[in-house]
Amino acid sequence: MQVHNLHSWQVTTHEAIDIQRTLAAQVSTKSEIASPRLVAGVDISSPDADGIASGAVFVVSYPELTQVEVQVAQWKVDFPYVPGLLSFREAPLILAAFQQLSSTPNLILVDGQGIAHPRRLGLACHLGLFLNIPTIGCAKSRLFGKHTPVTKIKGSFAELRDGNEIIGAALCTKNGTNPIYVSIGHKVDLPCAIDWALRCCNGYKNPEPLRKAHLAAGEKLRDLS
Repeated sequence: MQVHNLHSWQVTTHEAIDIQRTLAAQVSTKSEIASPRLVAGVDISSPDADGIASGAVFVVSYPELTQVEVQVAQWKVDFPYVPGLLSFREAPLILAAFQQLSSTPNLILVDGQGIAHPRRLGLACHLGLFLNIPTIGCAKSRLFGKHTPVTKIKGSFAELRDGNEIIGAALCTKNGTNPIYVSIGHKVDLPCAIDWALRCCNGYKNPEPLRKAHLAAGEKLRDLS
């Protein structure tokens, strides 16, 4: 599928920060999700002892949430680990996996932040701009912002705020579990992001496309159920 090359990935940390500030202004917070039939989840493994990581894209049908296609790309990660700049470390690998897809998803769920980021450009935003597809950040942990406690009942959520600005939501996706952190990636608003994160859950804490992308990135496809 097509990837729009908006900038080089061979940049310094200072250049990366400048790129984030520029691209953040291009993120759309207006929902363009319309009856998606294919939903992709993306995740990346931790680098091994040689610095090799795997980026996976797992595409499911909606509403069945059954496998349509999976692609995995592997190579050495060379951008340094810098909190807030993880998209420069992870996005090139994930985009390489997207380029191998024969299908084109209508919606992408990302294991990472969207605008719930100090410069409002987390991995989900970065991927959304490069792919020009509605994208939602569904992070396992909080990077930025504060929220009130969340009731451990599926569908309960608390607004994630940076001062007076709402930048996402801490969302309970399964009874009895801690929340995930949902935020706008691109071409989606927050209510739709929350709605679709819940729609894509299939009895687990993580939305099904992300759960399976995580297994694919870790070469554990045999564990898929």
